[in-house]
Amino acid sequence: MALESSPKIPTVMLSSGHTMPVVALGTFDYNFEPQTAKVAVIEAIKAGYRHFNTASVYGSEGAVAEAIAEAVQLGLIRSRTVVFITSKLWCTDNHPNRVLPAIRYSLMYASNIAGL
Repeated sequence: MALESSPKIPTVMLSSGHTMPVVALGTFDYNFEPQTAKVAVIEAIKAGYRHFNTASVYGSEGAVAEAIAEAVQLGLIRSRTVVFITSKLWCTDNHPNRVLPAIRYSLMYASNIAGL
């Protein structure tokens, strides 16, 4: 996975062989506005960010996915494969019967843009 990132953002080599930026844009906000988050992610992509931090409890996964899809359409990045999206399993989902559904819910956003 080749990243199209700014040389100003340091990266780390993962055991998978992928290089991941160590600096991410966080998308948590108490007064979350999806359109504001979407604009922030697009502007961050323009600035060279390629790592975005979200969580289902933040309510920002959809806005992050939409922003990445728009960035591809605008030609800011070549595909979804050039960004990292980190999310979290929230403590309320940390029960044997809730882990997989919670992960599937988060992955639903990534799969909606994976084909771009």
